[in-house]
Amino acid sequence: MEKNDFTSDISAKISADEAIKKISRVPEWWGVTFTGKAENKNDEFVIKMSGDSFFNFTVEELIPGKKVVWLVKDCYMPWYSDKKEWANTRLIFDLNEHDGITDLKFTHEGLTPDVECYKDCEPGWTHWIKSSLFSYFTTGKGEFRPPTK
Repeated sequence: MEKNDFTSDISAKISADEAIKKISRVPEWWGVTFTGKAENKNDEFVIKMSGDSFFNFTVEELIPGKKVVWLVKDCYMPWYSDKKEWANTRLIFDLNEHDGITDLKFTHEGLTPDVECYKDCEPGWTHWIKSSLFSYFTTGKGEFRPPTK
């Protein structure tokens, strides 16, 4: 069975270790309200977008210089019929450093074209990874825009 999980790739002149540090500073690149910590394995944090929406995350895996995985433990997305659509999905940041450049492959495991939020989440993630996180990696400042919902 083919997986159609959303992916987005960027490459930047940054070490993989520094990239992981910057990924963990979530409010610097993702335009959300953030509480908690995302720096070490088993850290927990909450993202809020608007209204009653929330996303509870756990840092499920952290391999220094290589990989970070965030598990969505619970969520509430009031604007969709399945308000828990992201629950038990994973945000995966795979890094590969070579010659002073780090390639990042971001995967939202469980976000596929057949789920309701894909039409909003696909352009949202494309912005947050390719524009904002890339900008944060290269200039130290994220590129913010209003949330999709």
